[in-house]
Amino acid sequence: MNKETNTKELYRVSPLGKNREFEVLSSTVKVDLGGLSHTGKVRPINEDHYMITRLGRDQETLLTNLPEGDVARHFQESGYAMVVADGMGGAARGEVASRLAISTLAHLGLQFGKWNLRINQEIAREVSERAERFYQRVGEAVIEQGRADPSLTGMGTTLTGAFSAGSDLFVCSVGDSRVYLFRRGRLLQLTQDQTYSQLLADIGQIPQHEVSTHHLRHILTDAIGVGSGRINVKVRHLSLLNEDTLLLCTDGLTEMVDEEEIAGVLMRGQNAQDACQTLVDLALEHGGQDNVTVLVAKYQIPV
Repeated sequence: MNKETNTKELYRVSPLGKNREFEVLSSTVKVDLGGLSHTGKVRPINEDHYMITRLGRDQETLLTNLPEGDVARHFQESGYAMVVADGMGGAARGEVASRLAISTLAHLGLQFGKWNLRINQEIAREVSERAERFYQRVGEAVIEQGRADPSLTGMGTTLTGAFSAGSDLFVCSVGDSRVYLFRRGRLLQLTQDQTYSQLLADIGQIPQHEVSTHHLRHILTDAIGVGSGRINVKVRHLSLLNEDTLLLCTDGLTEMVDEEEIAGVLMRGQNAQDACQTLVDLALEHGGQDNVTVLVAKYQIPV
């Protein structure tokens, strides 16, 4: 899989139409979800964590004298949130950082999230701004915990998430855990690694295709809990199409399994959980040098 081609395709994926509003109700979208995490063959503990959540709202008519069919007896719609975090810092510090990041994000969602399930232009802006605020607060929480406990000094984590409502998709990332979109036989990387090797490519010091093999590819330029300034959160909003597949993963997968092999697995048509198992098994077969976490979502969207 040519990463240079992927980068060019990045900005062509389902451009959002103007004046688009409520095209696909989330209640009509079906999503098959899977998730799996493995310590790998080398690391003593698993510093990866993940979470998949369904966000829902419903209306049920309990009593009425309206004629049958005038109102729905029961209506329910859902959105789906997926998040993966790859901790760093050695010993158990990375495990603490990734766990704290996801749990903090979940609590922020419960307290302050609006659970927007029908997206228009204004709501999309609100969702993106809220995601950035949440990420900043998560970063503060990890830093605060590190300061409160000297044994946790230096801990940090990547944090990559995706939220879908109907055919709308929001992707947020800090670090180098990735989101891929598998569409019509092609694997497109939706996130950009925040690493020194990617930075060198951005400024023209190395070609894009060398990013994945460069010796600085493991050194992050941004991460949750590292430094004291604002986190450089990348948020994208795009449209999903019928039969799209979304993949979230830590670098324990992408370091061991190349993109062509990943695309080959997603092309098999396995259910989401089986696809996760196949990808994790491949990472282990190829050496399992790191913790590996894989999340898959397969979408059925009315045309």
